[in-house]
Amino acid sequence: MSNQEKQGIRGAVSHLPEHGPINEEGREILLSVKNVDITFGTGEDAVKAVKNASFDIFKGETFSLVGESGSGKTTIGRAVIRVNPCAAGEIDYRGVRISGKIPRSLDREVIRNIQMVFQDPAASLNERATVDYIISEGLYNFHLFENEADRVRKVETMINEVGLLPEHLTRYPHEFSGGQRQRIGLARAMVMEPELVIADEPISALDVSIRAQVLNLMKKFQQEKNLTYLFIAHDLSIVRFISDRIAVIYKGDIVEIAETDELFNYPLHPYTRSLISAIPIPDPQLEKNKVLFTYDPSVHDYSVDQPEMTYIGHGHYVYGNKQEIEAYKKQRESGERVKSITILQPGETMPELPEVEQSEGAEDFLVTPIHDTGSVWYLVLGILLPVIGLILGLIFKHFRHKRNYKQCKKGAIIGFVILAALIALFGIFLILAVI
Repeated sequence: MSNQEKQGIRGAVSHLPEHGPINEEGREILLSVKNVDITFGTGEDAVKAVKNASFDIFKGETFSLVGESGSGKTTIGRAVIRVNPCAAGEIDYRGVRISGKIPRSLDREVIRNIQMVFQDPAASLNERATVDYIISEGLYNFHLFENEADRVRKVETMINEVGLLPEHLTRYPHEFSGGQRQRIGLARAMVMEPELVIADEPISALDVSIRAQVLNLMKKFQQEKNLTYLFIAHDLSIVRFISDRIAVIYKGDIVEIAETDELFNYPLHPYTRSLISAIPIPDPQLEKNKVLFTYDPSVHDYSVDQPEMTYIGHGHYVYGNKQEIEAYKKQRESGERVKSITILQPGETMPELPEVEQSEGAEDFLVTPIHDTGSVWYLVLGILLPVIGLILGLIFKHFRHKRNYKQCKKGAIIGFVILAALIALFGIFLILAVI
């Protein structure tokens, strides 16, 4: 760590204030994500998983982050608990920056106040530890009990609150069902008495009959303990009934933020409309006649006018350029509810979906052959036989074997460098021999 970084940590706030900042509406901002970029990898292999994400979470509310798989939802959640570093921007908790380098005392307070419930209840629990130790681990690390009797009382109280029995404490995670394991994960988080809980798709791995039980349990904890939730999900039908506000994310960009009723009545961004359109209808006949609204990214022209998140009133934020924002404002001010689901009447036929034109190189991973593995043997071949490696690499490039092409290219470059060095060395020896 450099001296400048050490000085920055020394000058940073070492403890959290009692309350967070208050906005214009008089609501306390508990968590604030400001222009956050999160990048994985370096150089050519760098992938920007989250781009310029910004939102506030108010104390006591359930804020849901919704999007399809790979959109960056979990990445943001893991950045809040300081697992994923931010490439740009910052994350504030109670008005104090908690991203990047912070003092150890502040780090411990953040861990204590922000807990996470993970998506996979099997993978997130230590299979070698008993349930008693799993729930008690946070209590041990932060010494949140007066004596052994107090620790046992807290653990037994919590195991009862999540719907399990004290005799379950001596068992191991593999002895429980998926729903029971998720209850254990919830107990592990709640025993720390956190203020903010990040729930990363906590019910997606559970049976439908168990989902309502876990959601009701989470709502009960929120009412009793004044909890705040960042609820991460991909299904709008679930978050509709538990969320106060919803943010929709698409490929790392947050495209829309609004209160729940506002978002479902006036989904302005086409991607939000596509997610609402995908919600199943309980009636089989209506579901059969439903016409899905398909999102086509090519409808946006951002070549000149760049998009940005803009407030359009009614607690509603939308991502778009100036022309799109004007259209969104006009549509919202008209007061007409936006229709995302169309049901075909008897006799009507399903309209043909328009073909989406793929931009060159934009979705190469969809057409990449299955044998494009990037094997290390192509690298070795390029080093030993650089000319053959280069020719093979060009063939791979032609057939879109991107990983194989990179390995051959890298090996050929190394091979030519080694060959040039050997020729130069031979030339020097030859000159010395002649002299």
